[in-house]
Amino acid sequence: MARFIEGEDRRQRALLPEYLEDYAPEENPVRVIDVFVDELDLAGLGFERVRAASTGRPGYHPGAMLKLYLYGYLNQVQSSRRLEREARRNTELMWLLGKLAPDFKTIADFRRDNGEALRAACAAFVEICRQVGLLTGGVVAVDGSRFKAVNTRDKNYTPAAVRRRIEQAETSIERYLQALDTADRQEGEEAELRGDRLKERLASLRRQVRELKVMEAEVAQAPDRQISLTDPDARAMATNGKGTGLVGYNVQVAVDAEHHLVVAHEVTNQGHDRHQLANMAQQAKAATGAENLSVLADRGYFSGEEILACEQAGVTPYMPRPLTSGAKADGRFGKEDFVYLREENAYRCPGGYKLPWHMTTVENGLTLHRYWDLASCRACALKPQCTTSLNRRITRWEHEAVIEAMQRRLDRQPRAMRIRRQTVEHVFGTMKAWMGATHFKTKRLKNVASEMSLQVLAYNLKRAIAILGVRPLIAAMRA
Repeated sequence: MARFIEGEDRRQRALLPEYLEDYAPEENPVRVIDVFVDELDLAGLGFERVRAASTGRPGYHPGAMLKLYLYGYLNQVQSSRRLEREARRNTELMWLLGKLAPDFKTIADFRRDNGEALRAACAAFVEICRQVGLLTGGVVAVDGSRFKAVNTRDKNYTPAAVRRRIEQAETSIERYLQALDTADRQEGEEAELRGDRLKERLASLRRQVRELKVMEAEVAQAPDRQISLTDPDARAMATNGKGTGLVGYNVQVAVDAEHHLVVAHEVTNQGHDRHQLANMAQQAKAATGAENLSVLADRGYFSGEEILACEQAGVTPYMPRPLTSGAKADGRFGKEDFVYLREENAYRCPGGYKLPWHMTTVENGLTLHRYWDLASCRACALKPQCTTSLNRRITRWEHEAVIEAMQRRLDRQPRAMRIRRQTVEHVFGTMKAWMGATHFKTKRLKNVASEMSLQVLAYNLKRAIAILGVRPLIAAMRA
């Protein structure tokens, strides 16, 4: 081993530091966790068993358990069994917990029983960030991302999935029947054994078809026509890649554009974002305390009702319209090529003609106005580029002006969507990297929400430490 750096002899006597205080240097992030939890009003936040019972076996203080979980999520250790092992061998955790080492069941039960309190603790840290001036930008980006649940795709049933599996099983039955006919025409011990195996497989497939047909009836009666067996709250969700859908949850976050801190989050099992904008915007406004808050979102959030709700709540939304025009796809004029004339309550078409208001109707709770002019369309030379019908009709929502105003704002801020991507998408990338190529550890929506609150709190702690440093952040918490 000459000319290499050599380790110490394993039989050489060595002593750990005499004091637990020496296990964690002054700049160690573990000290931030310690001060943050000690400064919290755990009873006020809703944590259970803050005051010990006068009888029975003593338990662990919820502050110690919260410190353990925050350390675990900050260091990519989310499993209760792994946290149990770390508490017994990790010197930083020995310092943080005073050498306490709870078992994995106690650790898991704490996360399960304190969901609302964990969310409140996450909000308490956002308030600290607000007080030290980290949330003064007045701009947040909202986005959603799909996270895997414990439930696999094979244990999730929708009408289309059940039909597809029944068809696959019936096709396999036909194939095995043909193979069985071939085996019956052959002689010998091997042919007999092969026939027995085919009969077993046929019986299994027929049993599977019967079970799938029972499941088909249950799915048809389910409220949202979907059943997940392992985690009943998990839902099948589409992703960008073809055939890459997953069974999981849709996690919504609102991220501050200046320091990339998560100011609000929520876990849903809806597979789309269309009804989440106003809710997340209002949560973000309450968390930041901004009088004038701008919210950046992608076109997946586009909904007239949600945009209107944001405006009424004092939030200014920025998002592009979805590219769903069938006329544009066919090479014809889209609605955006028609100009609304407010004074005349009419539209001017690309050919220069005016389309006056003709009627008002209510569809799906929305008041819609219709505009057209049959004579102008017949005389227009651009009609082939406009419509294949007798005339072109334009529909206008009663609050369409809100959407038009948002489009004008977006035109004046061409970098808004780039800022959105830079702000929010790396947050999800970081969290998923911390989780690894895996899924949530818990089942049911309320438990998954608790898990996500710990993930967000750990992320915010790490961001604040990177921005301020350990000692200034501790000083701010104690102020």
